[in-house]
Amino acid sequence: MFRYLRTKWVFPFLLATVAISAGVWAMAWRAALSPLSEQAASELALASDQLTRHLFRYRELAVVLAEHPVLRDRLGGKADGSGNADRLLQAMADMTGAHHLSLVAPDGKVLAASGEAKAQLDPRAPLIHRALTGALGAEARFQPVPRRPTQRIFSFAAPMHGAADRTLGAVVARTDLLDFEENWPSTAAALFFTLNGKRIFAANRSELVNADRPREGFLKSSASHWTGHEVWTMDAGPYLPDRALHLTRDLPVIGLTGEILLDTAPAERTAALLAGIAAAICLGIGALLLAVGERRRALNKQLRLKAAANARLESRVAERTKALSTANADLLRENRERREAEAALKQAQADLVQAGKLAALGEMSAGISHELNQPLMAIRSFADNGTVFLQRGQADKAGQNLGRISQQAGRMDRIIKNLRAFARQESEPITDVDLVQVVDQALEMLAPRIKADRVNVEWAQPHVAAWVRGGEVRLQQVVMNLMSNGMDAMADRVHRKIEISLVPSTDRVILSVRDTGPGIDQPDRLFDPFYTTKQVSATEGMGLGLSISYGLVQSFGGAIRGRNHPDGGAVFTVELDRAHRQEVA
Repeated sequence: MFRYLRTKWVFPFLLATVAISAGVWAMAWRAALSPLSEQAASELALASDQLTRHLFRYRELAVVLAEHPVLRDRLGGKADGSGNADRLLQAMADMTGAHHLSLVAPDGKVLAASGEAKAQLDPRAPLIHRALTGALGAEARFQPVPRRPTQRIFSFAAPMHGAADRTLGAVVARTDLLDFEENWPSTAAALFFTLNGKRIFAANRSELVNADRPREGFLKSSASHWTGHEVWTMDAGPYLPDRALHLTRDLPVIGLTGEILLDTAPAERTAALLAGIAAAICLGIGALLLAVGERRRALNKQLRLKAAANARLESRVAERTKALSTANADLLRENRERREAEAALKQAQADLVQAGKLAALGEMSAGISHELNQPLMAIRSFADNGTVFLQRGQADKAGQNLGRISQQAGRMDRIIKNLRAFARQESEPITDVDLVQVVDQALEMLAPRIKADRVNVEWAQPHVAAWVRGGEVRLQQVVMNLMSNGMDAMADRVHRKIEISLVPSTDRVILSVRDTGPGIDQPDRLFDPFYTTKQVSATEGMGLGLSISYGLVQSFGGAIRGRNHPDGGAVFTVELDRAHRQEVA
């Protein structure tokens, strides 16, 4: 009877253990897919931007060549125009790496080309027809050749306008996608771009590209969405994972769709490990309960004969209960310590940003003292002169001196106001900020050092405000960090120059700061904390300026990058989201 009661609970307990393990696996699987989705989205966005920038080089090349006088002379039928036009197009193709460049007349005749080409094109073809009607055309298509059956060509056609908006002809620029794929940065994920959602047109895996093979038929995938993410189960060969997270990104400007397949094996292993741990805990608890039950039943059977043994069993149960309570208290204490550590980390990050600002103020203290001392000396001189003029009865000259004293006091007030605003610890949310005013304030704060170091600053100040999303004081700290690093880099240079420019676009505003220093040695470590090329000391800093700037710009939803300029020196660009408000001149 008792044996039956014991065994009838084993199967329900095992079912409950399986259910708990499955629940833990599902929760862990969902949680592990979220960071993978963010990683995949970031890699897909980066690859999409790289492909778009690569293709737009040839669109801009076609637009520039459409205004070239040699090609216009060829369209006008001038003598010896054909040879000059052919040489020009061949030279531009060699310099830019274009696959083919051609000049097309309104009737579709090819008047000049960078290499061998058809003598006649169909003017009704979508690419040529769009350009001959005055619009910029783009086309992606497979163009197999005997030695390369998967050759893919992306073409741009730019119209050549004449008088009264009449179209004289078109310039066609073509690029081979293989040039882009050979220079594609390596990544563990499978990245590819599909044409019309059917054929894979470009990919970082050469085996994915096939002109005659549909995407669905090749990947043989089945998708599941119960986790909130699209997970593909595939049978696509040894170079692709059996199960992968799938994300897409539309690129309407080039007519392609970007897709990424990121292996979910790490997430599966994590979920399986946690599910196994949960199952082991449940089985352990079940085994413990079973053991305790068996022991208690044995003791109850011999209760009258072994009372002392029953007391010892109760004592052991109490000890185990106490141990569980102690373990629970330890877990609560560890959880509380973790929360306190997270709060301390956030406070340390805020203190690090404030320390960066105070360090910058310390470096500028000598120059600021000089800036304040000049108006103080001027005020004293004007006051003495005004006293003398009043004694002489020259009230008008005394009034002029009082006006100059007011001007110098206003100058001191402006300097102190900038210092106070920069030194305060800003905690307001992200708002609309005029980036032009931020740069002006940073230049005014750094004016003493700029003058002392004999640095030539070229600030291409726009005529309108450039409103972005961010914090005024934190953006001012970023600009000052970039300029201070530039001046530090040019300390040993004879020619010291900093160029500042703003380039607004539809959704972003790009701030560029360039110096004429020695450039960047290790660009991949540029924004690492404590990385610096200077001697670490109380005067040279600890290499936290760019790391702080990187964190501040990231908190605004922007991006900061650094690279070497082709003509020497370093260039830092800060991209910020544009505020949707009317700009006032």
